[in-house]
Amino acid sequence: MKSILRIVACATFVLAGRAGAQVTAIKAGRFIDAESGTVLTDQVILVKDGIIQAVGPKLAIPKDAKVIDLSKETVMPGLLEMHSHLVAPWTTDPEPLHELERTAAMESYISIPNAKTVLMEGFTTVRDVGTYRALIDVAMRDAIAQGIFPGPRMFVAGAYITITGGAGAMTGTSPDITLPWDMTFGVANSPWEARQKVRLLAGQNVNLIKILVTGAILTHNSNHLAREFTFEEISAIVDEAHNFGLKVAAHGHNVNGIKNAVRAGVNSIEHGTFLDDEVVAMMREKGTYLVPTLEVHSCIQTNANLPKDFLMHDSIADIHMASFSRAVKAGVKIAYGTDNAVCSFRFPGREFELMVKGGMTPMQALQAATVAAADLLGQSSHVGSIKAGKYADIIAVSGDPIKDISIMQNVDFVMKDGVVYKNK
Repeated sequence: MKSILRIVACATFVLAGRAGAQVTAIKAGRFIDAESGTVLTDQVILVKDGIIQAVGPKLAIPKDAKVIDLSKETVMPGLLEMHSHLVAPWTTDPEPLHELERTAAMESYISIPNAKTVLMEGFTTVRDVGTYRALIDVAMRDAIAQGIFPGPRMFVAGAYITITGGAGAMTGTSPDITLPWDMTFGVANSPWEARQKVRLLAGQNVNLIKILVTGAILTHNSNHLAREFTFEEISAIVDEAHNFGLKVAAHGHNVNGIKNAVRAGVNSIEHGTFLDDEVVAMMREKGTYLVPTLEVHSCIQTNANLPKDFLMHDSIADIHMASFSRAVKAGVKIAYGTDNAVCSFRFPGREFELMVKGGMTPMQALQAATVAAADLLGQSSHVGSIKAGKYADIIAVSGDPIKDISIMQNVDFVMKDGVVYKNK
């Protein structure tokens, strides 16, 4: 029953925003067929009640249809972002400890603009992988689904599952400070405690589980080269999550923590900064996704407001890119993710350029943000491609991103669930 409720909560069939019974016909000049990895021309897309009805080159357009002419544009599926943190003001205030100066209500309100910004950049679905204050992302997901404010379709983790003082914990406070319940919701220090946290989150109708198996770069008193959680703890989390039908995303920088996570059966490795040939081979064999978040390094290095103990040497960006290239060459499954709480919400499309620089073709990079991301999310029957029966999530850009992937930073047209949110 909870799995059914979870799907319903994320379907975002917003009645107030429905296009109604009228058919919308979209004329597409260039058309990215994400499933086949080909570019078609002069296609027509028919949309009704938020669902794609038909796609083809010579479809008859009903006389009373609303026609949207994108014949000079490249049309493609709405993009999917698999490593998002919409509940965050980090781009303007990157000090986590400042969250102690805000109530959960304030944290919620100041995060609302992030949702609209990401949607307007073409990302119609996001996987939100954690927040310091538990369950705010659940509330944001449901508010968007109810049409209270615009934003992408959200799949949320509810809270980080982390060890005491770990990468997902609120660290840097005096030891005599008692943190509020929502900042310690996911802390676990044994296999049974870890199972309990998964059960608590499943009971709050989350869509996935996010764990942190290594230290972090953007956490006080954390060592990104340290392993966090034992293999037994990770295995307990994965077993319990999969029991509830929930996939597991694992933050991981150092190779020892990542190997434990892959062996335990997590569904994705987030970041994957230090990957060696052994773990890459393991990921390929098990079908574990990599969500690389490459652009985050430039954002860290250029953000003068970051606490000094967060800053790292420039060489880590080169190491990360080399790891990504190793994964691409080995055929590891890759899904698009930006870690956009650290970088600007305004330009989530810049990650495409780094993925191409790291060895992907432009089409492969686009597929990472469409069909591959939909597969990782477990939502391939609903999103990820423009096909009859799927949600009418459609975007368009001027020019040809197969020739110039930087075009993806400037999205001209955004439709989500058949509702047009942007049309330059």
